[in-house]
Amino acid sequence: MSPVLLSLLLVAFAQEPNPRPEAAAREQAARDDDERQDERASDDKGKKEKEEKEKPEEPPVVTSHELRVGTKVLKYKVTTGFMPLKNEEGKTEARIFFMAYVADRTGGPATRPLMFSFNGGPGSSSVWLHLGALGPKRVKMLDEGGLPAPPYELADNEQSWLEFTDLVFIDPVGTGYSRAEKNLGKKYWGVQGDIQSVGEFIRLYLTRHERWASPLFLVGESYGTTRAAGLSGYLVDRGIAFNGIVLVSSILNFQTARFTKGNDLPFVLFLPTYAATAWYHKQLPADLQGKPLKEFLAEVEQWAATDYQEKLSRGDALGAADRKAVVDRLARYTGLDPEYLESTEMRIEIQRFCKELLRDQKRTVGRLDSRFKGMDLLASTERPDFDPSMAAIRPPYTAMFNDYVRRQLGFKSDLTYHILGGGIGAWDWGSAGNGFADTSEALRSAFAKNPHMKLFVASGYYDLATPYFATEYTLSHLGLDPSLKSSVSTSYYEAGHMMYIHTGELAHLRKDVGAFVAAALKR
Repeated sequence: MSPVLLSLLLVAFAQEPNPRPEAAAREQAARDDDERQDERASDDKGKKEKEEKEKPEEPPVVTSHELRVGTKVLKYKVTTGFMPLKNEEGKTEARIFFMAYVADRTGGPATRPLMFSFNGGPGSSSVWLHLGALGPKRVKMLDEGGLPAPPYELADNEQSWLEFTDLVFIDPVGTGYSRAEKNLGKKYWGVQGDIQSVGEFIRLYLTRHERWASPLFLVGESYGTTRAAGLSGYLVDRGIAFNGIVLVSSILNFQTARFTKGNDLPFVLFLPTYAATAWYHKQLPADLQGKPLKEFLAEVEQWAATDYQEKLSRGDALGAADRKAVVDRLARYTGLDPEYLESTEMRIEIQRFCKELLRDQKRTVGRLDSRFKGMDLLASTERPDFDPSMAAIRPPYTAMFNDYVRRQLGFKSDLTYHILGGGIGAWDWGSAGNGFADTSEALRSAFAKNPHMKLFVASGYYDLATPYFATEYTLSHLGLDPSLKSSVSTSYYEAGHMMYIHTGELAHLRKDVGAFVAAALKR
């Protein structure tokens, strides 16, 4: 190419405008967009990896305290925090909140009893036994258990069980501060899932706190007794045997408390508590009202377990004369009108009784504690608007726990502490979903495998949630070997489901359980 032609081409190229500027801009924008998408994908991947990465465990809060019991000063430490429950891959699926009280005592684990405590529901936190009976602090109620005026108070508990055993209060998953990871709650909200998770907590606590060599005890209240019985059988098969189990307001066999058609058992087993309630509220004939409570109840129990049960079993085949005799006896023992009893087919369902007994006074009686009276909007309705005994205890226990855990135990959280309900979903009753849950066989099995175990059962005469006569029925149908029957002891209290809210019965319960633990430790 000649120099002249090359020069002309270079000049021409220099004068030519930039080709297709719009297309070039679009291409650059597309490249920028691709880069941003890559950056977002990288960010999302990093975020996901961060979310999937196991969060470090929160260290528990440990505080030191002391309690004066008579002339003695009991020093102790409280450990407050979470225990993670992990799957086989090591990922945390739930966290159980607990409060462990360890007294300053001499000696190693073998000389230091350890008791695990929980309440029931299902769906209840451990607050009731914790701040009502066992712990070194208790919610101050009126002397007989009634609701005090706010603001409420927390008092030293001179009847604390910490004097003779270390205490661990467990909030099952969905109660208190305990939570499952997202969408995993159903794994824990059922008879078996609950037993397995609390059992795993106990194993972990023994391991982490080096208490495998300690004498071990369980105490459960209400559905917590269902759990305790199930745990006794579940854990003994995993190498954890208990020295003793305490059942407070017990229910192991739910057939004793389900008022379903064709199941006459609850009508028989609730009758003595109906009678005790009528006696307490002075609704009985003068001759019965003048008898001591226990003497009167012995008469009612005898009739309920024999004549009344036999007559109900006849159903529609029962003759008119026998029917009238049953109605008249029921009226005598319950204070209810014979005409009303006739209309109920001689079968008194619990809610109807709570509404009917004091209807003429425009008052109801409590389910958890039938000593309490409630005021409904209308006296004409069939069932109470609310349980006055629950209404009396819920505000003081809620306020005092939330104050105590933050200010005295130093545990800070914005989570709702689920006192009773609100944190669990539908309960899986397992194979008993259409029948009656029953963990009494697990308890019998535990006795058979560990004949050194002892059982103490506490019942309130005015408890309409888990009536004492129903508990007696379950215990007498455990099928225990005769050699083991002396290992079971019972005691009765003139209060309701939470008999310890009555200050006199609080001391009574403490004395009984202290003697039980001492006896269970003897070799």
